[in-house]
Amino acid sequence: MGGEKNVAVRACRRCGTCCLADMIACASSEDLARWKRENRQDILHIIENEHAVWLGDHFISSRTGRPIYGCPFLEMKDGVFSCSIYETRPQVCRDYQPGSSRICPQYRDE
Repeated sequence: MGGEKNVAVRACRRCGTCCLADMIACASSEDLARWKRENRQDILHIIENEHAVWLGDHFISSRTGRPIYGCPFLEMKDGVFSCSIYETRPQVCRDYQPGSSRICPQYRDE
């Protein structure tokens, strides 16, 4: 995610910044296989229909030509963000540590 480093583990504040970044999480072949096993058509439909294309500084949907901003599975509930597919989110999301990159408000140069 750029500018990443090892930092003390911080609790996620659920601000959504990492999920709202001008990027999309890369789903691995293992993620796709898991979603197929789990019959997660809600996830597969979005991934298969968006066909994200990188234009050098942002992603667009090859289907609509519109920019893709943030994760389509991010939801706002009770004033904080949550992941609608948290239990089966992509590995890249599982591996992300709050404060580990400059996009996170908890990042500190230490």
